[in-house]
Amino acid sequence: MLQRLRRWRDAGWLRSLDLALARFVHETDPAAPPSLLLATALLAHLEGQGHAGLPLPALAADPAGTLGWPAPALAELREALAGAPPDAAARREAWGGCPTLEIDPLDEGGSSPLVLAGELLALRRYWRYESRISAQVRARSAAAADVVDTGAACRQLQRLFPAAGTEVDWQQVACAVALRGRLTLVTGGPGTGKTYTAARVLVLLQSLHRGAQPLRVALAAPTGKAAARLRQSIGQALHALRADLADGPAGDAGRDGAPSSTSAAPPPPALLPPTALSPAALPPTPPPASTLHALLGTRPGTRRFRHDAADPLPVDLLIVDEASMIHLEMMAALLEALPPRARLVLLGDRDQLASVEAGAVLGDLCQGAGSGGRDGGYRPDTVQWIRTLTGQELPVQTQGDGPALAQQTVVLRRSHRFEGPIGQLATAVNRGDASAALQLLQGAPGGPLALLEPRDAAGLLPLALHGRDGAVGGYGAYLQQLAQRPADGADPETFDDWARRVLRRFDDFRVLCALREGPWGVAGLNAAIERALVDARLLVRRGEWYEGRPVMVTRNDPALGVFNGDIGIVLRPPAGRGDALRVFFLDGEALRSVSVGRLADVETAFAMTVHKSQGSEFGHVALVLPDEDVPVLSRELVYTGITRARLAITLVARQPELLARASARLTRRVSGLRSMLDGA
Repeated sequence: MLQRLRRWRDAGWLRSLDLALARFVHETDPAAPPSLLLATALLAHLEGQGHAGLPLPALAADPAGTLGWPAPALAELREALAGAPPDAAARREAWGGCPTLEIDPLDEGGSSPLVLAGELLALRRYWRYESRISAQVRARSAAAADVVDTGAACRQLQRLFPAAGTEVDWQQVACAVALRGRLTLVTGGPGTGKTYTAARVLVLLQSLHRGAQPLRVALAAPTGKAAARLRQSIGQALHALRADLADGPAGDAGRDGAPSSTSAAPPPPALLPPTALSPAALPPTPPPASTLHALLGTRPGTRRFRHDAADPLPVDLLIVDEASMIHLEMMAALLEALPPRARLVLLGDRDQLASVEAGAVLGDLCQGAGSGGRDGGYRPDTVQWIRTLTGQELPVQTQGDGPALAQQTVVLRRSHRFEGPIGQLATAVNRGDASAALQLLQGAPGGPLALLEPRDAAGLLPLALHGRDGAVGGYGAYLQQLAQRPADGADPETFDDWARRVLRRFDDFRVLCALREGPWGVAGLNAAIERALVDARLLVRRGEWYEGRPVMVTRNDPALGVFNGDIGIVLRPPAGRGDALRVFFLDGEALRSVSVGRLADVETAFAMTVHKSQGSEFGHVALVLPDEDVPVLSRELVYTGITRARLAITLVARQPELLARASARLTRRVSGLRSMLDGA
């Protein structure tokens, strides 16, 4: 079996790491059955693709669908599987005595690297993460919320959402739901108002808070760019809300006949009454925002964080955006570091790509969330709660007898930003309608949508340099801004304003790829675009580091304050302000810089993967499909790429028919968390 696995590794069907894990199992237990060595290698292979386990029945029934291997590999795989135990009972008998495997573990006390949980073979550390997440989610879903003065809450919600319509206002529903529990999931596509809703959740909870001190609130996201966008969006929502409140009556005045609380006890004298909603009552600035790594406190040289169950985060309310990017290990650490009484609001688009690392936590938490809650919908008590606080009647199809987590899950349906062509394109792809998507792309030349069919990757370069009709320009635009550098001797504020403009203009356009390698991938296009800019005399390259080079950080470095996914541009600071070249980053309005000599883990970022673009927005996106079908090309990838565009999208495809294959390929990551959450 090891010889067979080595041959598969040499053919490129397995990684060296996959073979190494199987060899470790054999060295630890020379009597381990060949079928376990095979399963171990395949488990490691799937882990490299983001799966949290190996589904053994699915592997036996459909090896092609489980692994996505080419035909020659599948023929050998079926031959190898022919000698494997035929069913669950036979597997447990054959593998039962192996010291490297624990079957149906009852707790986390074991030390074997492999776990067989039901019919899912998993690495123990992933099984442990999923077990911890499940336990935390169950506890938070079942935890009783603070007593709420429903009369005050009703009046505050009316002030926050004054416009009454015939349709259900799911943003208002989300705010009402957030009052009930310690965990709230708000999912929806781009432009559905997730951060708008989160700002109102923040204001609502703060206004109803009866503590002697204000709520301790924190904002976080998986990447620095997403964290900065979250704080900026919350700030904009608070600014708009402040203006709205200034135009209407302040205080608790509201709808006549608003229900009063019959269950809330009178507040003790030491506690403050609910705050009247008025412009002065709103936070003057949004709460601080950080990456999840920075929030939890990284410890150099270890995977552990400073904040954990023994040293919890000092927060009462934590709002986390782009939750689809959070992998298993991070979500487990985050949940364990939250105080039991703190509230957690997770925002994210369940239809986007899952995290780069193993797991699809948001998708698992939102499983079954469609027209209403999750797995059956909202219970009568939830329906009554929403009716009492908002006066809204939920559609019958959203009601049912869903589990506790369903009662804290809200799907935002109406897009307030993507109602035009980009939104229509994203919707078509998301429902798997490739013909409608292609018709949209081909139907309006010179508009926000376009299809480019180059014969080779070089055909993309004019678009990358100069943009196209009907869309903001390519990278030439930010380099024109770069050329307007202030004269030496200009005051620091003038230089900083110029640096901000350069960084913002760079975000007006971005090339997003499905692949990392090859002429149609990040590596090939970065080199080609850089070379074309130099040839066009738009860029002057002198060595590895040169002014105007865009770079992406590829590894967290808390000491420098940079994190994986952060994008900056190399600029020459004014004389007397440090090094000859520094990389400048923009977080909202805050400009910071790091010497190029201190940044070891970066790569050029004219082109980036769709995965790395999550949490970002660009004016014009050029979404580049590979020149042949590959398993990574999926509906979620194309949808995520499209929804990074704010103003225009150009689909670059040598073979446009690949859009149909991608739209038909739904990614379903293998997970034990879904079964653990059943009934949660």
